[in-house]
Amino acid sequence: MAGSGYRDYFKVLGVERSVDADAIKRAFRKLARKYHPDVNPGDANAEAKFKEVSEAYEVLSDPDKRRRYEQFGQYWNQAGAPGAGAGTGGFDVDFGRYGNFDDFINDLLGRFGGPGNAGFGGAPGGFAGGGFPGGGFPRGASRTPLNLDAEASVKVTFAEAFRGAERTLSVNDERVQVRIPAGVKTGSRLRLKGKGNLQPGTGRRGDLYLSLEVQAHPVWRLDGDQLRADLPVSIDELALGGLVKVMTPDGEAEVSIPAGTSPGRSLRLKGKGWPLKAGRGDLLLNLSVQWPSQWSDQQRNLLEQLREARTDDPRSDWLQSARL
Repeated sequence: MAGSGYRDYFKVLGVERSVDADAIKRAFRKLARKYHPDVNPGDANAEAKFKEVSEAYEVLSDPDKRRRYEQFGQYWNQAGAPGAGAGTGGFDVDFGRYGNFDDFINDLLGRFGGPGNAGFGGAPGGFAGGGFPGGGFPRGASRTPLNLDAEASVKVTFAEAFRGAERTLSVNDERVQVRIPAGVKTGSRLRLKGKGNLQPGTGRRGDLYLSLEVQAHPVWRLDGDQLRADLPVSIDELALGGLVKVMTPDGEAEVSIPAGTSPGRSLRLKGKGWPLKAGRGDLLLNLSVQWPSQWSDQQRNLLEQLREARTDDPRSDWLQSARL
């Protein structure tokens, strides 16, 4: 590529001439991912652009080459450096040895970082002619089968888990629509086929597995397959019973509290609970006494009358059973 004419390597990477090495590295990583042949299969223009940005990075990432390039322009490679005139080599890399595109780019960045770095495969001087590898890796070398699958965690609200939802996620710089089924729980896994890691040079791509975490709700809680909640009630509602208005995940409803119900008892609403494969589970409402924050004089008088009228001892059986 060096013999095809002068290129402004700073413009190729889209950076100013005053930028530091880190900015050059970031620009190269972004453009290399954009124009990589695996991302643009069969696109000769993208492949040529990929080689061009790689050549620009090779020169600008090396302090000595960059100094000569800035000083001599298009004649930088003939400015008396050892091996001058060799130019860059051909693009021939055995991509199969890399688990994903990031592995390839990180190795490439390490090689271009300056003299003394190991080339691909860990051998010093792995690049022919100081550019892309002239020969790549020895063909037929043994390789461990690659697992290209990837894992990610996604938080969903309690409402999304109950009703299901559509979410748009960013996966490897790609916008992906994900359908979250109704009734998922913490630990549920969704599989996105073909959205995992990409193996450069082969087109192979693994699957992406999403592990879901359902966020807590201030009222509702999931206990196995049972949906539960504490229902505040007054002492007279427990003693006298009656219909009370409650909220369910489907909206408002009325439930009947039997007279003489003890605190802590649960009311079961069939088919009003968590979505399951076989339909809806049950909703359990645990009755919890809600005491007034302040008692009125009338309430106190009524409680005094109740105490005077009470004929039973609520602890008689307890006292007998508690003896050792």
